[in-house]
Amino acid sequence: NRLYATVYAPSEGDPSEFDHEAYQIWRGFFEKAGLDPKIHIVNGNVEDNFWKMGDTGPCGPCSELHVDMTPNGDTGGKLVNMDSDLCIEIWNLVFIQYNAEEDGTYRDLPSKHVDTGMGFERVCSLIQNTKNFTDFSEKPTNYATDVFQPIFRILEKLSGKKYVDVYPGEKSDALEEAIAFRVIADHIRTLSFSIADSIIPGNTGRNYVLRRILRRAVKYGRTLGFNGNEPFLPRLVDTLVEEFSHVFPEIKTRAEVIKETLTLEEESFNKTLDRGMEKFEKAASENVFPPEDAFQLYDTYGFPLDLTALLCRERGISLDEKAVEVHMEEARELSRASQKKTIVRAAEISTDVTTEFLGFEEDSCKAIVLEVHGDLVITDKTVFFTEMGGQEGDTGTLNNFPITGTQKIGAAIAHQIEGNIPAVGDTVDLTIHRERRAPIEAHHTATHLLHWAIHKVISPDASQQGSSVSPDRLTFDFNSKAVTPEQIEALEEKVNFAIKADDTVSWVEVPHPEVKGREDIMQFFGDKYGELVRVVQIGGGDKTLDGYSMELCGGTHVSKTSDIGIFKIKSEGSTGAGIRRIEAVCGPAAEAFLGEKQEMESAEKSEALAKLAKANDGLRKLDFPTLLVPDNARAFEVKNQAIEAEKALKKAQTAGAARIADSLITEQNITENIVISIEGSPALLQELLNGLKKIQFTQAAFIVIDDGSKLHLGAFCGEGGKRNGHGAGTLIQKLGPIAGGRGGGKPEMARGAASNREKITDLAAAAKTALGL
Repeated sequence: NRLYATVYAPSEGDPSEFDHEAYQIWRGFFEKAGLDPKIHIVNGNVEDNFWKMGDTGPCGPCSELHVDMTPNGDTGGKLVNMDSDLCIEIWNLVFIQYNAEEDGTYRDLPSKHVDTGMGFERVCSLIQNTKNFTDFSEKPTNYATDVFQPIFRILEKLSGKKYVDVYPGEKSDALEEAIAFRVIADHIRTLSFSIADSIIPGNTGRNYVLRRILRRAVKYGRTLGFNGNEPFLPRLVDTLVEEFSHVFPEIKTRAEVIKETLTLEEESFNKTLDRGMEKFEKAASENVFPPEDAFQLYDTYGFPLDLTALLCRERGISLDEKAVEVHMEEARELSRASQKKTIVRAAEISTDVTTEFLGFEEDSCKAIVLEVHGDLVITDKTVFFTEMGGQEGDTGTLNNFPITGTQKIGAAIAHQIEGNIPAVGDTVDLTIHRERRAPIEAHHTATHLLHWAIHKVISPDASQQGSSVSPDRLTFDFNSKAVTPEQIEALEEKVNFAIKADDTVSWVEVPHPEVKGREDIMQFFGDKYGELVRVVQIGGGDKTLDGYSMELCGGTHVSKTSDIGIFKIKSEGSTGAGIRRIEAVCGPAAEAFLGEKQEMESAEKSEALAKLAKANDGLRKLDFPTLLVPDNARAFEVKNQAIEAEKALKKAQTAGAARIADSLITEQNITENIVISIEGSPALLQELLNGLKKIQFTQAAFIVIDDGSKLHLGAFCGEGGKRNGHGAGTLIQKLGPIAGGRGGGKPEMARGAASNREKITDLAAAAKTALGL
């Protein structure tokens, strides 16, 4: 008598009609159980019992099952659809039979179906909170079940806090911490199951949804005392493995990947969370939170907008989220404007025609023009590939007039023409630029080989996060920690070995269900595939689906791996937390890159050899041993040796500075003013000043030491020099600016420095004039 069913009963103007069929089915069930259908079947309006996925798209009436959870179970259905936590919906059946159109009408779907689902956590709550339907005295809650309690226990152990099952509206000091427990327990499940399914936190689409969830969990971790010094989310994964791996084995097999991803993401957000909270607190001084500050929290500190909105609600502060979105769109527009990529924009057109693609096998074809829209020409056949799956589209000619790009419009392909536009019904010649397509195909097949090699060298759990293929390079994004130089070398070796093997590259179209469950065929979670899919395989028999690399792919490829040419990785780095990007080149692009590297290597080696020779020359003058390199040494080896030689020279100059200073002073006529200008170390300046003081030099002296990077200036004035109107500090202040320098000191001794070494001759001449020499 606690069970109630709802059926759709529209008001005037609402879509569809009263769901009489559902009513009759439920009526039979309730009457059989001896219950009154008039009480146990509740009519629901368009808000409660008409399901829509959005403003447009599939939709239809729904029928739901609700359970009365009040102590006596005698509400007679009055709490159904009233948002009461004492009457819980546990099952829903959606009768998908319409498509909501943009004009507000509803079109019958050609194929109708029932979408049904049960609330797993709610059913657990219903069973466990009522002691198997025997005791309804306790308030029902999903969190007082063995779905969540094991996670709460480990959180209690890690945080030292105690979970208390309290809810908003109840008086308790533990409410804030209770909410944090529940948010973290809920979010860690979402995160772990998603990562196990190869969805990695990122900056776009579903990946960003996951990143927002993770950052919200990290923020609530602060409430439980997790201060960011050490990630806490990865430490919850083992509990999930223990509780759920028997029904979801992937969470166990990918546990280390889950922990590693959570660690990288949490560490990344921890770096900005506290600074972001400081920014939030400063900006939250008024009743309205500034939208520009909310955008800065998103853009600079990684705060998702919904996290900032949550913080504002907690403080009772209003936030204009639409105004924040305006700032975000302005930033996106600036980003788009900064990109150099050419985008083909079709007019606002639609078409029902289909273009047959022949470009897998042919470079040219004759075709009939089906439609013309401005400079966009749609034909019945084409050899032009439209940008898709990361592969750039083709260029070429139509009747010898340039085709600068293509655009997919439904099942048709539109060609953007520069020149004479043909008429509908004309037969035209379409030809791609083979010299452009060939390197694109080589880079695309190389991308597949790189993907295969990453699984062999780095991790079988590494999943693709994006790729791009152009005539002059490829990029490949995947989830992983930093890749080592040894792994980069192993990847290159593996790909180049496959290229030299001259393996066959073939493809075959098969029904998707035939390959959907095959782990040896790469296919991407969340991607939408048609009934037929194209499998590109490398190695194995011709179209036999037994290659060592197999992927669902709609792009174009070389026919054998040797057509790729040499493969070379240009760079590897991070594009975000846990995401790595490899940029690589092959064929002529790789040869050009290697040629540039060789030229750069040669230039760098020559520069390093010159530095080494100069340092060795200084060492020889000081009677110190020189440092040598073999003739076949690489640039970085010569650089390192040159650095060591320069270090040795500085040590030698310091060690010999006193001896050199004594020698220089001995060479001077110490009865007169003197100027000394010489190359040497900064230590030589100090030793010269010390030497003049030691011999009780009575006149004025000015010293310039060039250490190869700047000029070190010194001045000394004895009693005779001062009587003649000179002062050490004055000399530095007066002469230093000649070489862009400055300094100062006492009348007896002063020091300075100057940056313009080219002025050393002018500076010495001016010093001689100033001292009457």
